[in-house]
Amino acid sequence: MKVLLTGGAGYVGSHAAWMLDRGGHEIWVFDNLSEGHRGAVREGRLIEGNLLDRPLLEAALRDHQIDAVMHFAAATYVGVSVTDPAEYYQNNIVGTLSLLEAMRDVGVSRIVFSSTCAIYGVPDVVPITETEKQAPISPYGFTKLAIERALADYSHAYGLGYAALRYFNAAGAAANSPLGEDHEPETHLIPLVLQVALGERKNIKIFGDDYPTPDGTCVRDYIHVDDLATAHVAALEKLAGGSQLKLNLGTGQGASVQEVIEACRKVTGHPILAEVVARREGDPPELVADASLAREVLGWQPQYTDIQAIVASAWQWHQGNPNGYDDRDR
Repeated sequence: MKVLLTGGAGYVGSHAAWMLDRGGHEIWVFDNLSEGHRGAVREGRLIEGNLLDRPLLEAALRDHQIDAVMHFAAATYVGVSVTDPAEYYQNNIVGTLSLLEAMRDVGVSRIVFSSTCAIYGVPDVVPITETEKQAPISPYGFTKLAIERALADYSHAYGLGYAALRYFNAAGAAANSPLGEDHEPETHLIPLVLQVALGERKNIKIFGDDYPTPDGTCVRDYIHVDDLATAHVAALEKLAGGSQLKLNLGTGQGASVQEVIEACRKVTGHPILAEVVARREGDPPELVADASLAREVLGWQPQYTDIQAIVASAWQWHQGNPNGYDDRDR
């Protein structure tokens, strides 16, 4: 297939592009490089632009005879979405609607959408199934839920086939590839802890150790980015006109903040100092996926289920790329 990946220069998008490319698909990346990296895109495959530029979007879809879209482009910092919601409504909702209208105008009828477990807010039951109530507690989570609703409406009215993949905590790096995790600013736990091992920060802050979890720290479901990419490809190949897939992507196993830090200590051989500070507002104690539906529908099975193996893949990339992609001023 010929696939356009919006946000394909970012963390998860670049790994999906890499996997599609190796699988024989023709990939094109549409990205404004505000968060993504030119170095994460295969040479000659980047279309630099903004989702609000409808003529450019339509030209990209039409000129490259695109069969399907993978949509990763979004603002993703939960905390920033609270302090600057306008950016999130504009990028995540208005930008995505621009993309959907461009697809309609050109006649592209399949899309895989990068959704999130943030649509569930603070769940009543863990592990979380797709039928759990959807009550996001941040503008970021709400924008993703709004687009899921838009996709359902477009599917009903216009025959759009879509998959909304609600993934949990993306982590790790692809083996035998130039790709890894590089955000500015970095907010994800594993790269932050590894920055301590690299001597780039003094310690790692633990936001609260009095949660109702086994060791008092928050528990999350860390899913390897390669497993996410595999699920995106499987969903793409499953889609037909009018398909509606809403699937959780996770391992079904939780790791606490303390357990992640300990895994990083074992992998790196560094002591990694940690400091307990006050809780962050809005952090649920535990977010773990029930991804049995994705296994059933997609025939998908995560290959990385051990937190230490996930950390080891990230450490290999960060050791070789201590400045990340090194393609922006730091």
